[in-house]
Amino acid sequence: MSAITTYPTLTREQTKEAIKSVGTNVTVMILSEPGCGKTAILHDLERELGTEEYDFIYIDGPNKEMMDIAASIPNHETKALEYYVASLFKLGNGKKKVIMIDEALKVPKLMQPIYTRMYLERTVGDAPLPEGSIVFATSNNTSDGVGDVLPAHTANRMAIVRMSKPSMKEWLGWAQDNGISTIVRATVAMYPRMLKSYMDSEQTDNPYIFQPSKPMMSFVSPRSLHKSDFIVKARLSEEITLGLLAGTLGERGARDMTAFVALESKVTKIEEVIKNPETVPMPDENDVSPLLLMIFQALDHIESQQDLNQFQKFVNRIRSQEVQSVWFVVLLRSSKAKLARTNPEVQKWALENHNLI
Repeated sequence: MSAITTYPTLTREQTKEAIKSVGTNVTVMILSEPGCGKTAILHDLERELGTEEYDFIYIDGPNKEMMDIAASIPNHETKALEYYVASLFKLGNGKKKVIMIDEALKVPKLMQPIYTRMYLERTVGDAPLPEGSIVFATSNNTSDGVGDVLPAHTANRMAIVRMSKPSMKEWLGWAQDNGISTIVRATVAMYPRMLKSYMDSEQTDNPYIFQPSKPMMSFVSPRSLHKSDFIVKARLSEEITLGLLAGTLGERGARDMTAFVALESKVTKIEEVIKNPETVPMPDENDVSPLLLMIFQALDHIESQQDLNQFQKFVNRIRSQEVQSVWFVVLLRSSKAKLARTNPEVQKWALENHNLI
């Protein structure tokens, strides 16, 4: 049976907004494919909410035992059991908590009741969390086939949100802001199927992505693309690079990315393009790979309106409308967007090519 679904999905930004808006009263359970950035949401929230009012607590659901969370301990003086909460929660400092239970649908049955109380009652066992604390959880889609099962009585206590994979354009904007190398960005721009989902239509033959119906250890995901960046930047031999990338992205993704590694030394330097945008030799336009690589190199290099003016003149010479469109989209999603919005050459291109935007 097909995995394609019309179930509504939220982007990562929408998911964070949902958690911040309702997370004090409703536990948001985030489901998505492996490697789509669920766990990183806790770090995003820490950056956005700050640590003055909040503690940010990560719980690895499947690997925590009862004594890691809380326990009743005998008090020999009173001859009674007293409830002790693990120092992980820092309940004594009065700060509100933002708690993420990761891989929540894989927790052992013995531990499910304590997490269920956290979801429903905002307590750690019998100890209440400070007023205004946020609890959310993450796991893989149940259709991913990696052991994630959600009992109905637990599901009814939560708001279950399916988070979408980022689109190619969304991911490229993130990658630019986070210093991902030109090689990795150009590869994704060249092969946008790398960021498709097995739940999308016509993806059963997609050689890059996670396919729950097939046994696979390595595949392309936002997470594995991030890891591949460290490999590319290490500047290792071709054999080592290919071997490491294959174990990170799968063979097809690795071979496509190493082709860009080999290409990098052959393209015209961006300094030369900016110096002579109207006369510098144009790469063979039957192969858009060099042009994509040059676009992402330019994004990293451009610092002024003059630089942008010059490179836009080069872009205007590119015959491929697709490559020109990629340039415009990634430019406006990058840290250079402010420059672009007031640049006469970019504005002129946008007016003349509004049908491509």
